[in-house]
Amino acid sequence: MSSKVALLNRITHYIVNRKGKQMRPMFVFLVAKMVSGGEVNERTYRGASVIELIHTATLVHDDVVDDSNRRRGFFSINALWKNKIAVLVGDYLLSKGLLLSIDHGDFDLLKIISVAVREMSEGELLQIEKARNLDITEEVYYEIIRQKTATLIAACCSLGACSVSPDSEEVQEMRRFGELIGMAFQIKDDLFDYGDEAIGKPTGIDIKEQKMTLPLIYALNTCSKEKKKWLINAVKNHNKDKKRVKEVISFVKEMGGLDYAIKVMHQFKDDALAILSTYPDSEYKSSLDLMVDYVIDRKK
Repeated sequence: MSSKVALLNRITHYIVNRKGKQMRPMFVFLVAKMVSGGEVNERTYRGASVIELIHTATLVHDDVVDDSNRRRGFFSINALWKNKIAVLVGDYLLSKGLLLSIDHGDFDLLKIISVAVREMSEGELLQIEKARNLDITEEVYYEIIRQKTATLIAACCSLGACSVSPDSEEVQEMRRFGELIGMAFQIKDDLFDYGDEAIGKPTGIDIKEQKMTLPLIYALNTCSKEKKKWLINAVKNHNKDKKRVKEVISFVKEMGGLDYAIKVMHQFKDDALAILSTYPDSEYKSSLDLMVDYVIDRKK
């Protein structure tokens, strides 16, 4: 991570000391070990490192895009060093990740990661495009979260398999497994917006940002025409009004939006576990089972 630029070293030091859950590299290692019967190699380590570098790069850029001052309970890079530096640091992390693959000739791993970065950008842009009209269907929502969130977890899992068993069927199978976990993970994130617990992001923030989440989409598609009009108006024009945001949250709950989202989330989880069940029992498989449960049960 070191550079000749002292400022960059200060910032990367700050990032490294405030690392998050590191859930994505864990998926790389556990999948690699499950597929190979406990073996990992240098490629696995490089793959996990690249994923964490690129994930961190996207978070640094996300905080600029969202104008967010906090990340993982600490100040974000843009809060401390302003947007210009944050964008450049994100670019630096991205290039460090890509070069790590290129320098060792891991072009198969690089392709998996590059596809994920492309899809993440597309997912974010699709979300912005759709948020303007609030005309989002459930299908479009799934496409947004598949690209925005699930694609990186899918990349972790396929990368883990590819690092120890290139060109095998498991690379695609583990990609699907990761995608299903990612879908459940994002729906869980959406549900936090309607919770009462302190989870590091304030309740109702998705509504304030006019982000269409599954509970809201379900409520919009099942309520009466008048209520739909009121709901769209509230989200579009009164999203900064705390009282109105609270009313929206209550209405979505009444319409069964949360229950529906929880049901869909569990369906994705069950589909992911069904893929895991085809593998022989091992401590790595058990750990992946626990990781899938954690995605659903986590408190933040």
